[in-house]
Amino acid sequence: MKNEPPMARPGRGTRLTRRGRLVLIVGAALVATAAVVVTTALLSGGDEDAGRATSLVVPEGRRATQIYASVDRALDVPEGTTGKAAAGARLELPEAARSNPEGYLFPATYPIAPSTTPAGLLDYMVRTANQRFGGDRITAGARSHGVSGYQTVTIASIVQAEAATTADMVRVARVVHNRLALGMPLQMDSTLNYALNRSTLDTTHADTRTKSPYNTYAHKGLPPTPIGNPGEEAMRAAVSPAPGDWLYFVTVKPGDTRFTNRYAEHRENVEEFNKHRAGAS
Repeated sequence: MKNEPPMARPGRGTRLTRRGRLVLIVGAALVATAAVVVTTALLSGGDEDAGRATSLVVPEGRRATQIYASVDRALDVPEGTTGKAAAGARLELPEAARSNPEGYLFPATYPIAPSTTPAGLLDYMVRTANQRFGGDRITAGARSHGVSGYQTVTIASIVQAEAATTADMVRVARVVHNRLALGMPLQMDSTLNYALNRSTLDTTHADTRTKSPYNTYAHKGLPPTPIGNPGEEAMRAAVSPAPGDWLYFVTVKPGDTRFTNRYAEHRENVEEFNKHRAGAS
């Protein structure tokens, strides 16, 4: 996030986003974070499939469309099959989701058996998310911040996309809550990436003029849906953010995300990020 009006400065601005970084590091580290293993019997047709299952890893932060494509490949079905199944499935989603499972396809390692179907796999992902996100602590945390459970999942999806570490997650969550409380636009690059169906490290001023409800530079408040599928750490951060008055943050380089409530300091951090990016390229 640059957290500034689109016309605040001329030229091109860039910021390292968590979603952009995911493209570079998907692999063993993300497999390790997908800790929930789903019981094979609940996904398959019965004992005849015992011992024949493979697995599907859904990393934290993946978008629904990416998960659909992964399921298609894992089940060896034609491209688009899982997306069609999602559109017709009766998934246990909040009314506010309007049948869109984005945010509720819980990141986990799912065993795959020959009789596993796209609809059955999606149903189990959603039921797992409801179990993980529906507890009293989550409900109470959402209420304490004046948001609904569905909005909390949306916040968690932004936190997942923007933060690389657990320590940063709770601070990014605080920035989101602080900006919402002040009526400031969130100005999150990750929501623009979602609007533009991309994963990138760079955001331009032209991007911030994108006509989309997911453009949190142009529209105040939360985007209409989650922008990915968050894990438990991001959800915990969304309901229990770190205390602080931060309004801005930028990842200057991997492992160095800087938070501040002073715009002048933030501008300095952004310039340092730009220099680092220029040197790296």
